[in-house]
Order: sequence, then C-alpha cells, then structure tokens
Amino acid sequence: MARSRTRAWIARLAGATVALAGAACAVAAGPPQRIVSLNLCTDQLLIDIVPRERIVALSHLAADARLSTVADRIAGLALVRGTAEEVLALEPDLVIAGEHSTPATVSLLRRLGMDVLVVPMASDIDGIRRAIRMIAETAGEIVRGEAIVAAFDARLEAAQPRDAARPTALAYQINSLTAGAGSLIDVAMEAAGYRNLARSLTLGPGGRLPLETLVTRPPDLVVLANSPDSFPTASADNLRHPALRDLLARRAHVALDMPLWLCGTPSLAEAVERLGSTRGSVALGEPVR
Repeated sequence: MARSRTRAWIARLAGATVALAGAACAVAAGPPQRIVSLNLCTDQLLIDIVPRERIVALSHLAADARLSTVADRIAGLALVRGTAEEVLALEPDLVIAGEHSTPATVSLLRRLGMDVLVVPMASDIDGIRRAIRMIAETAGEIVRGEAIVAAFDARLEAAQPRDAARPTALAYQINSLTAGAGSLIDVAMEAAGYRNLARSLTLGPGGRLPLETLVTRPPDLVVLANSPDSFPTASADNLRHPALRDLLARRAHVALDMPLWLCGTPSLAEAVERLGSTRGSVALGEPVR
C-alpha cells in the first residue's frame, strides 16, 4: 500500500512538472493569472491587490473570522492547508507564502521550478508597505499596490495625535499576555500617541503580565486585544475575571479585534484610528466603551 501511494505521488509530481512548464510560459507572457496564497497574512494582502478571478486559493485560516479581516469576502475560493500535493493540483503560476509558513512545501515547489514569492512578515509600518509592494509588483498590479499604500498612509496621517501628550496604554490578551516592543499592537499604540506601558514592565515568560500587576499598576488606557467570547476555553479566563471587570468599570478601555493587529496589513490603520479616538476621553478620565 505504501509503495502504491509513493508511485501515485511520483506520477503526480511528474505530471505537475509538465504543467509547470506551461505555467512558466504563461508567466513570461504576462502577469500571473492563477495565484495561490499559503499564509493568512498574504491572503489578506492578496485579496485587496489582485482581482478575485486571478486568485485560485487562499489558506484555510482566511475563513476564520477570529483571525482574518477577509473571512466574509472569500466565498467560492478554494482553501488549502499548505501541502505541496494540493497546491500542485491547482496548477498555479504563482504561489505566495510567508517567510515562516510551510517551509517544506515552499522548498519542494521551488525544486519543481514553480514561481514562489516569500513575503517577510511585517513588524512595523514600513514592513507593511514593503509587503504590499512586493505582492503588487510580482502580480503585475503596481498601480493598485501604490493606491493601497497611499490610502493606508492617509489614514495613519489623519489618526496622528495633534498634541504632545503621551498617556500610557497596555494591551491585554488571553493567557495574560501583553505586547511589548516589536509587536504590531505596540506599533499601533505608538502611532496613536500612546506610550506602551509594557515596555517598562518586567514581564513573565512569553510576555505574560499577571492580572494582579495590571490591576495594581493600570495604564491610562487598557487595550483589550482579544474578546473573551471568541475563546471559550480556560486560556481566556483572565479576560472574564471579576477583578478585570472591576478595573474596566473605572478605567478607560478599548477593544482591538485580533484581525486588526495579528498580521501586517492596512487594517492596522483601523487599530490606530480606534486608539486615537480614545485620547480625549482618556485625558478627561472618562470610561471608553
């Protein structure tokens, strides 16, 4: 049985090689027309940059509304888990992957001669711009990519604080995690004119901040980076704790949906806008809901 599966796989690869030769000709003739994305972050960029009819498949995580900003826009598109076999069956002329996603698949596809674009995952605003431009250039959509970058920059500019005040903010997540320097939440808070309190705290393993510390040393703004309703497991019990509810009843707070900051996409501008909209109420000591 194992030999039979191996022979079938080899035959499939041989057939794919023929298909790839045809794909190479198509690429030479113009921009790719059959694009597969293997990464949640590149999924969200691709669907904004490239016409839908040129997208063959996205990663299965694109359909998870807890993680993805495009979950409501992908009906009818194939979803893949990133195996070489399922990608080859789709006969794409371009595969887009993240720098840490499906490395074995990326390696095999490249050995077979397939055009694979690996996009570095953005950890700052410049990184978001670079990722957009990489995909746009490779897909032959440079004008569209520049329009997306320009719109992103305009939103960030409009959300910039108009005063020099630097109230503190701290993101609080499931498992009592917070977000320090180098995270996209940190980038959003800084862009909105806040000082990330996590930068000056001693954090536990993985960036954990005990609830007791948050309650006794709260920031001016508590940023709820996860919804407790999205995680009905014990990992989110810290978000349902009475002590946190009591803190939120007397302290300014705002919710940032996970899809806004999980990936480096223009959706980060919405996170900055939400944070920026709280600054007046934080200065006045009013609750933000």
